[in-house]
Amino acid sequence: MLQPKAPSWMSDFRKFIMRGNVVDLAVGIIIGAAFTGVVTSLVKDVFNPLLGLATGGVDFSNVFLSLNGQHYANLADAQKAGAPTLNFGLFINAIVQFLIVSFAVFWIVKALTKLNVRQDAAPAAPTKSEVLLGEIRDALKAKP
Repeated sequence: MLQPKAPSWMSDFRKFIMRGNVVDLAVGIIIGAAFTGVVTSLVKDVFNPLLGLATGGVDFSNVFLSLNGQHYANLADAQKAGAPTLNFGLFINAIVQFLIVSFAVFWIVKALTKLNVRQDAAPAAPTKSEVLLGEIRDALKAKP
């Protein structure tokens, strides 16, 4: 029985996916997503309570402005009522998360650079002319 021929682009796509840098990128995205969960918890469960303590008990996740003019006890109540809100506290949380992630990435890149993990480009091989000129130079030096 004849099997349908796979489109030519399939083999190109397979080669592209199996290239090392694509696989590395996929692994980086997966680790980044897991790291985001850790950072979210760090901001929500550690930094926000400390910031709240430093600012007199303010819970930044509930700092918002109701645009319909009504007062709500917390953001969840406002959202349940369908009120339009400006969520300043959630924005502050996002900024703190961004700063933590960027700080962590900075130190990871700095450590990798110090460990010399990055491969510098290999110097180009000398051209035939340079090799020949080197041989002539060496021959002239060897003459008495």
